[in-house]
Amino acid sequence: MALPNKVKKLLSDAEQLSDYRDCSSYFYKWLHNEFSKQPVGNLINARAEFIDRLLIKLFHVYDLAHEPDLALIAVGGYGRGELHPYSDIDFLLLVTQQPSENVCEKIGQFVTMLWDLNLEIGHSVRTIEQAIEQKREDVTFATSLLESRLIFGNHIEFEKLKTFVLETPVWGSSDFFVAKVQEQNLRHRKCHGTAYNLEPNIKENPGGLRDLQTIIWVAKKHFRAETLQELINHGYLTHEEFQELSECRENLWNIRFALHLAAERSENRLLFDHQPQAAEILGFGSDGKASVERMMKRLFRIMSRVRELNQMLLSYFEQSISPQNSENQAVELDRNFEQIGHQIRVKDPSVFFRRDQLFVLFEHIADNPEITHIYPSTIRTIRQVRRRLLGDLQDYAACREAFLRLVKHPNGMGRAFTLMHKHGMLAAYLPQWRNIFGQMQFDLFHAYTVDEHTHKLIKNIYQYFDKTGISEFPICSEIVTRMDKPELLYLAGIFHDIAKGRGGDHSELGAVDAIAFAKLHGFSSADAKLIAWLVSNHLLMSVTAQRKDINDPGVIKDFATRIKTERQLDYLYCLTVADIRATNDNLWNDWKNTLLRELYLHTQRALRLGLENPMDQRDQIRDKKHQAKQRLLNLGYQEEKIDLIWSRFKANYYTAFSEQQISWQSEHLLSSTDLSQPSVIVSNKAMHGGTQVFVYSPYSSVLFARLVSVIGSKKAQIQHAQVLTTKDGYVLFSFVILEVNGQPIASGRAQSIKRGLEQALNDPRKKIRFKKNRSQRFKDFNIKPKIILRPHARKDRSLIEIQAVDIQGLLTKIAEVFQAHLLHIHAARITTVGERAEDFFVVSNNEYQALTDEEQAKIHQALRKKFNAETE
Repeated sequence: MALPNKVKKLLSDAEQLSDYRDCSSYFYKWLHNEFSKQPVGNLINARAEFIDRLLIKLFHVYDLAHEPDLALIAVGGYGRGELHPYSDIDFLLLVTQQPSENVCEKIGQFVTMLWDLNLEIGHSVRTIEQAIEQKREDVTFATSLLESRLIFGNHIEFEKLKTFVLETPVWGSSDFFVAKVQEQNLRHRKCHGTAYNLEPNIKENPGGLRDLQTIIWVAKKHFRAETLQELINHGYLTHEEFQELSECRENLWNIRFALHLAAERSENRLLFDHQPQAAEILGFGSDGKASVERMMKRLFRIMSRVRELNQMLLSYFEQSISPQNSENQAVELDRNFEQIGHQIRVKDPSVFFRRDQLFVLFEHIADNPEITHIYPSTIRTIRQVRRRLLGDLQDYAACREAFLRLVKHPNGMGRAFTLMHKHGMLAAYLPQWRNIFGQMQFDLFHAYTVDEHTHKLIKNIYQYFDKTGISEFPICSEIVTRMDKPELLYLAGIFHDIAKGRGGDHSELGAVDAIAFAKLHGFSSADAKLIAWLVSNHLLMSVTAQRKDINDPGVIKDFATRIKTERQLDYLYCLTVADIRATNDNLWNDWKNTLLRELYLHTQRALRLGLENPMDQRDQIRDKKHQAKQRLLNLGYQEEKIDLIWSRFKANYYTAFSEQQISWQSEHLLSSTDLSQPSVIVSNKAMHGGTQVFVYSPYSSVLFARLVSVIGSKKAQIQHAQVLTTKDGYVLFSFVILEVNGQPIASGRAQSIKRGLEQALNDPRKKIRFKKNRSQRFKDFNIKPKIILRPHARKDRSLIEIQAVDIQGLLTKIAEVFQAHLLHIHAARITTVGERAEDFFVVSNNEYQALTDEEQAKIHQALRKKFNAETE
């Protein structure tokens, strides 16, 4: 579409910098207004035309138009004539020889003017020889030259360059193809191999615009094809596939264009911040999460199609460009399938009229680990069959039998399951899977869509059977080897989140779906109930480990009562570990691993003792003291001194800590020369999954606030906190801290934290300062802090639960409110799940009594006010 006449006139009449800015401002307003009125392709072409006219005008203004040896060449996306509202403008100034000082000065003025207009430009000045040399070293630069377009100047030199780019053997078709495939594989790995991140990159993610462009680049280099449509004539693309790719590109362009408008800058990641506005601009509505869900489901389905077509076409290209790589002899797998190299091919596409053969294909992949991909012609056939399906594949008895064979196959849930997910077979089999495909998760810790999270969970379970799983997850690996029916664990994993997005409790709804599935597939009543129980309770172990005191025998008894049997405990533990690891690449750490392992072992012991004969707390304390004392005696400490120190501690000290922690802390106190003075120890290596901090001091209600402030100022995360008082007026603080990346604190940093805590104890007037990091990343999620005050098991205590975005200094702010209201903190559990903090405090008022209704109301109001001040 041609530019509006007013834009042309404003540009033609422009003389001063302000004139050019006014023209640019008018043009951007026009782009925004026209977005809902015409195809996006017209608009991105219009911006390229606008930039063409602007550069030509400035070329004349700075007297570059009369330089005979100079050519202004658009490259990259600009060379294709495709510029989104704030896309970078890449151009090459081609010269026949090194420009004179005078010309260099003019070029400098020309480029400076573009910067003054706030344009993001990428430019270079080169001779043909220099361009060739750069091309020889850099496939990205070679690719940009493939899409070069003359804007103004010496057309003879441009044609020379163009001819060389297409015909030179520097990057022959085969080398160019290999380089682009390697480049794509590297790009995909950076995105963790999935398009289904909740904040996807429209260009770089698998299935994004780069995957589309890779097809065109390879075609342009090998076939001299300028458009996708030309690939139809070469026999590499059907008319239907061309239409599908064209529509996918149009949709991706629309989303990227809207993203630029929402961000008001060049942005390719569809961040949470921009999703609501982009959805509204695209016409999905302005109803918050619902409109974002509609947009994101559309995007993920587009990316899935692009990725599949990209794989299929690149495989076809490989056969044409490098035929020697595809001349592998066919090895017959059965009368319908054969293996060619690392790919599986169906001999006759009509075989898939028997729908169960779709799953037989994946059985062969499970049987033959060397098969890594599906042959391109077979992918094309699967796509055609998928489009013709009139119902769910699970309706066919033969499909159900084949599906169950896969689930029970030792390798069925490995690569075969991944390829089933990738090529839409799971969605074709399970109607519920179609509902979660591309389903967003509006919380602060999931990094993937529901279907991709579930896929990763299944892969994690599969890892338990692998050698790597034995070393990394020994308990899970040991459990699965003695499981009589591991397929039940896999099915629980498939169904655990399958009801998300429907409203209501997804665990309970998913359990209903699991029962229906089990009944349809002929499972026994006992097996169906186990799958449903796992789905219904898949969050139970995680919540218990992270929110409750698992050293408390009462907590273990209550948990074991809900678990009922050791078999159910085994299944639930393996499912929980896989689930947390699949949630977010940064969420799993040694601390969570330790919590779950200890909860598993404590519960296993309780079940073996019998719920009617639980271990008495006195027996537990006696065991811990015996083991800790034995270790201290072996180190040379006297039993009388050990008993003297321990006589100051209340019973809750021994239930709160393990024997390893008790002996470590006691060793420090036994070595102290003056127990009337405060002291600090920080473990040099990880204990119980994290770096341990132990603080001993005369009691003061302000200490907790100061200590957490110091830890926060050192940019460490508190995963767990315990506050206990002694019989003689002293207080013990125990923290488990981690680096931001979830790893234990480095030894050098541990000493720095120790010094900071000692200063806070010894100089109570010293102010603690640290830079606040007020992230606005999740502001559009409208997540409000949740503050709950309730009675505690002890009548003289109150429980305060706080759930909020984990902004830096959050714990300090909470402690400040507690300090201002003269609260005594008796225990605390700090949990960080992704970007969400879940903190629990056991407190009493200044009279060491439970909080009154009036005190609860004041504290609730103060906390709410403090949080609101933080987010303003």
